[in-house]
Amino acid sequence: MFSQSEENYIKAIYHLDAVSEKGISTNAIAKKIVTKASSVTDMIKKLSDKKVVIYKKYQGVTLTEFGRKTAANIIRKHRLWEVFLVENLNFSWDEVHEVAEQLEHIKSPKLIDELDAFLGYPKRDPHGDPIPDKDGNLQQIEKSLLSTLSKGEQGVCVGVDDSSSEFLRFLDKQGVKLGQNIEVIDIESFDGSFQVNINEKEITISNKVANNIYIQKN
Repeated sequence: MFSQSEENYIKAIYHLDAVSEKGISTNAIAKKIVTKASSVTDMIKKLSDKKVVIYKKYQGVTLTEFGRKTAANIIRKHRLWEVFLVENLNFSWDEVHEVAEQLEHIKSPKLIDELDAFLGYPKRDPHGDPIPDKDGNLQQIEKSLLSTLSKGEQGVCVGVDDSSSEFLRFLDKQGVKLGQNIEVIDIESFDGSFQVNINEKEITISNKVANNIYIQKN
């Protein structure tokens, strides 16, 4: 029903909508997709005709219920493939995104349902992001950015905000992984850097890094 380009737009609008309290502007979509605003306008017209989005001048773009379910299905495929690549093909968490970007456009619902069952119906991808079920529902958990913790507080690493390969490789070098307990030992007043304890090893991370790590408080 949808081309690869249309699916990329639908997913981009879904992600933008998650962090916006109002309609999404065509400029925001253009920035997310890395394309011209005029191209976005043409695509929004196509998606509107397919009942995926609603566009109102000066109010921006919003997804219809059909559009949300379509986006959730694309994201489900993407995240299931990421789990498969890590658990079965020896990919590391910094290598899977680009490959999953290609695999997410496979159309077969049976293949994805069987993949889900084969993997044991995982709830999270390798980066800690929730995997929608076949009906588009997400199982959310309470989480906080590490940067919001105070001295003495601790929690389990449950995800990352920045899933770029560069950031994930940096975390690997620091020994930061999902499921690890992180305790804030001290916070430097000068630059906001954090001294943390991870698996009985103390390291210092910048405020920028702490602002990209999600923690579920103990």
